[in-house]
Formats: sequence, C-alpha cells, structure tokens
Amino acid sequence: MILPFSFRYLLILFCSSVIASFSLGQNNLPAKPRARDLGVPFDGTPGPLNAITDVSGVTVGHTTLNFGEGKLQVGKGPVRTGVTAVLPRGKDSMSNPVFAGWWSLNGNGEMTGTTWVEESGFLEGPVMITNTHSVGVVRDAVIQWRVTHGQPDPTGYWWSLPVVAETWDGWLNDINGFHVKPEHALHAIDTASFGPVPEGNVGGGTGMVCNGFKGGIGTASRKLDAKDGGYTIGILVQCNYGTKDNLRIAGIPVGREISAEVPYAGTSFVNDDHGSIIVVVATDAPLVAHQLKRLARRVSLGLGRNGSISGNGSGDIFIAFSTANSGAAAADHVVDLKMFPNDKLGPVFAATVQATEEAIINAMIAAETMTGIENHKVVALPHDKLREMLKKYNRLN
Repeated sequence: MILPFSFRYLLILFCSSVIASFSLGQNNLPAKPRARDLGVPFDGTPGPLNAITDVSGVTVGHTTLNFGEGKLQVGKGPVRTGVTAVLPRGKDSMSNPVFAGWWSLNGNGEMTGTTWVEESGFLEGPVMITNTHSVGVVRDAVIQWRVTHGQPDPTGYWWSLPVVAETWDGWLNDINGFHVKPEHALHAIDTASFGPVPEGNVGGGTGMVCNGFKGGIGTASRKLDAKDGGYTIGILVQCNYGTKDNLRIAGIPVGREISAEVPYAGTSFVNDDHGSIIVVVATDAPLVAHQLKRLARRVSLGLGRNGSISGNGSGDIFIAFSTANSGAAAADHVVDLKMFPNDKLGPVFAATVQATEEAIINAMIAAETMTGIENHKVVALPHDKLREMLKKYNRLN
C-alpha cells in the first residue's frame, strides 16, 4: 500500500521526535525525511540506499559531540562538533589502498595528505572530516590507529600521511576549546559501518551552516544504466558554505523566497560566502588516478546547481576514489589493471554532478535548528515552505 505523502511525512516526523539528539558516534539511522521525500526532483537513478555506502565496501562512521548551552566558556563549551570517517574498503582500507585524485575549487581550507595522493595516485586509509581546529588531533589519531592495527612492518620502516579535511564550526561550537580528542576519531573509524548513513547534525557536520540554514553531513548515490557499465557513484558531503541569497533547489531561488533568520547577523561577514564544503566521491568503476581527479573536478558543477559561487573565504575541496582494481598498490610485483575508457566517462561525470547536488540538499533537509555558543541560532531549512516553493514553480515531484 502506498501511503499519501501527508501521512508518510507526519509518520516520519513522529519517528524522528523519539530519537535522542545526543550520541557519541553511531550509525543508527534516524527516521528523517530526505529531499526526495519532500518532492524535490533530481536527475538520475539513485542506488538502493541513495548513499555513498551503495558503493560496495565503503563504510561510514560518526562521532557526534553536542552538549552545553549559553555563554561561551573556552574549553568548556557549548560544544557542537565531531568527526566523520569514510573508509573506502572498510577495515581493509589500510592494507589495500585505492586509486584516488583530489581537487581544490577554492583553497581556503585544509585536506591533509593530498600531496601524496597527487604524487602516488593512491589513498591509503580513511578520509576523515572534522572542524578546522581539530585536523591535527584527528590526523595523529589515524596514525595511532594504523600502528595499533599492524604497522609498522617488520622492517621498521613505515610512515603515514592521513587524509583529514575540515570545515569551520566556530559560530556554534567552542572551536578553540579543542573538544575533539583522539578517542573520538578512533571511535568514528571503529564504528564505521555499511548501510544507511546518518545525515544532518552528526559527526563532523554537527555545528555546520549551509546557504544560510543549518548544514552538516549529506549523502546520495547514482546507479548507471547497464549499457554504461552499471557502476555506482556515491557522494558524501560536509557542507558549511554559501549564502542564503544564492541558494537554488531544483533551479528555484529558494533562499530569496523563504524568509528566515540569517546566521552571522551583526558581524562584518554576514553577507560573505566564507564557509567551506568537503566532498568525498566513491565509485566502483575502474578509474585510475588521473581519471579520478577529473571526477573530483565535476563536483564543482554539482555545487553550481545549488547556487554556489565558491567565494574567496570558502574552502571547497574534493577527493574521489575507486574501489576497483583491488591489490593495485602491491609493492612486490607488476600489477595488471582495468581502466574505464575516457570516451565512456560522460555518464560517470553526470552521475557525480547529480549525486553531489542531491547530497547537499539531503544534508540541509536532515539538519535541525541548532543553538550554540552565545545563543547563536541557525535555523533549519523549513520543509513546508520548501514544498510551497516547489509547488509554486511547478517543480514538486
């Protein structure tokens, strides 16, 4: 039986209300509506979960830190932050690197380890995402995790250059209180799992702002037609960028149409695009490093669909990897590889653009209104008003 939208939506909201808002790392999926549930139209065919974990082998884990209220006391809170981990091959990610490429649309941000990704063509280990001032502790924790799980090798010669990215959550979070600890990064890795991915105010996305509304973690996927190889492309974003006036959803100037409190009110940067977005692209298509760099570039077009101008103050940094060609990083013998033809990459590029567009909107739909330090409040994108706009412009699916 297909339930009417209104009943399904009320049921989703009821289920959401009984889910606890605080957790220390979990993949228990809250029963929240996603963009498609609200009738937002998107191009392309999603995978079964419409998540990065539709790419076989990929796991995601979060540690969410959300406690304290009121006036900022540096070192005490309020705390609105966390860590997100994406493991390309689950627990085998350390021993079986994947081909990868990265791209910076605008470099006012950080993603460590990318010079070695560029040089070697491989991603060794997880992609970690956190807040701007916790990159170092998360990076060190990944090295600690690798040492604990079998490194260094018997020769004693070993080193690690983990990939850790960030966006700034200092409007809501006690960012200079350094609340993210090694155990939080380790927990995100150790609890990473297959299946549905929690979105919104979770993990590294807990304290983020996106396009003038509450941002956070979002994900989506696309399944290619059999004639194009039947491969899957998955996206995970931590979105903290943009301005309200620039926000577009399904081509509609939603940000200008919907009245809402604006973050950063009273500051000199209230109208500036000074946030950031980190995007992780996963695929099982047999792409090699230079092709994955091309794929990472296409993320830019997905942001553009949602109105991004990639402002001067925004760190828009993307990494793409392929789970194909297992064993390609072998050090002791010549490896035979499969490579997707460049002339056939069009559908893969399109899927990346489409899934990026949807993952960002999923993050905003899942995010909930949050009050943080100094009672700074960031409102969630109102679902009812979004549907009104979609209907007004004849875009309601």
